[in-house]
Formats: sequence, C-alpha cells, structure tokens
Amino acid sequence: MKNIGQIWESDAERFLLRQGLVLLTRNFLTRSGEIDLVMRDHNLIVFVEVRFRNASRFGAAIHSINRRKRACVVRSASVFLQQHPQWSNHPCRFDVIAYDGVAARANPIWVQAAFN
Repeated sequence: MKNIGQIWESDAERFLLRQGLVLLTRNFLTRSGEIDLVMRDHNLIVFVEVRFRNASRFGAAIHSINRRKRACVVRSASVFLQQHPQWSNHPCRFDVIAYDGVAARANPIWVQAAFN
C-alpha cells in the first residue's frame, strides 16, 4: 500500500505529464534529502517538491517549504546533476506542486520557479 506522500507525488507526476513535462526520476535520495520528482520541460531540468496539507490551520501547503527544506532540495539537485552529467549543462528550475485538502486533487497549485 502506498503512503500518503506517494499518492500525492503520483498525482503530481500525472498532472505534470499532462502539462508536457517528461519524467526523469522520482524520489531521488541523497544525504541532504530527497527530491520528489525530477522532470524535463523542453530544455529545462525541473526539480519538483510536492506538498500536501489536509487542514489549513498550520498554513497552506505552499508555505510549508521553509528555508532549510529549500536548501536541502538545492543540494540534492546539485548531487543529481553531478551523477547525471548528461543534464548538467541544462538550465534548472525548482517548482512546487501543492495540494490543500483532498478536494485540491483536481486543482493542484503549480508554482514554477518557486525558489532557487
């Protein structure tokens, strides 16, 4: 059985594939952390963080990515590019797919270039 994170990551992957992006890998794990999805958007390599919040009492899902998490994603992206030199000369972008509540499944919030 998939855990909650995997379910939302799969949903985000399907959403981005429908937008024309191409999946390179998912759940890329490093010592610094994990990148949920690594995708290609034309010539861009896109590192995607997927966030879900069932309730908004602690804020929206998009606001749950703090400075430390962003730094971990950026460090992990650097490792990905070192391990995959065929992509190392491509420009990169850091996106967020956010879901606020189960009803948000139909309308994820996609923030392109959410941080750098």
